[in-house]
Amino acid sequence: MRRHTMQSYMRSAQAGEEFQDEAGEGRPEQQGMSPDNNGWDNALRDEALVPEDAGAAVDQAEADAEARLKAEVEELRLRAAAEMENFKKRLTREHQEQMRYAAENVLSDLLPTLDNLDLALQYGSKHEACKDMLQGVAMTRKLLREAVTKHGLTPLGEEGEEFSPEVHEAVGFEARPDLAPGVVARVLQRGYKLGDRLLRPAKEIGRASCRERV
Repeated sequence: MRRHTMQSYMRSAQAGEEFQDEAGEGRPEQQGMSPDNNGWDNALRDEALVPEDAGAAVDQAEADAEARLKAEVEELRLRAAAEMENFKKRLTREHQEQMRYAAENVLSDLLPTLDNLDLALQYGSKHEACKDMLQGVAMTRKLLREAVTKHGLTPLGEEGEEFSPEVHEAVGFEARPDLAPGVVARVLQRGYKLGDRLLRPAKEIGRASCRERV
């Protein structure tokens, strides 16, 4: 009976090995996938390299984003510095202009006084009785002219000077053969400018031949 049992066991074991051989032939996962196989090693190595490549790509993206951010911040800084510099220059220019023309209203109010002094000297000189008085008028006019000149006020309009539409206003014409064409024949009212700003043009009589140029 023991012999029968041993023989049965041996037959079962042999049958089992044949079954495993037959079943293993059609399974790709059991072919060439042993730990000692090169294909298995390559797969493991490739699988291990994937996280390293992905990490390098993430690092490069972060570096590029940081570089772009720094460039944008630098551009904003330069732009803000340029705007601040322009703002300072504009404030300085406006302050200088304000200081330069701060007395414009006062000087404009003094122009009629200067006109009256000019008229007094012009018509008073024709009368001998006014001679002594005109000396005081001339001195007053001189002192006032000096005072307003210190603040940048400049008179305009002289007989014989070339006519300029920028500073002259022609109100009439007269024949003056002793003067060249295109010049001022007679000044009726002086003009004035404050610095580069024209306060009032000079009213004048032009030589008759300069009509077309006026």
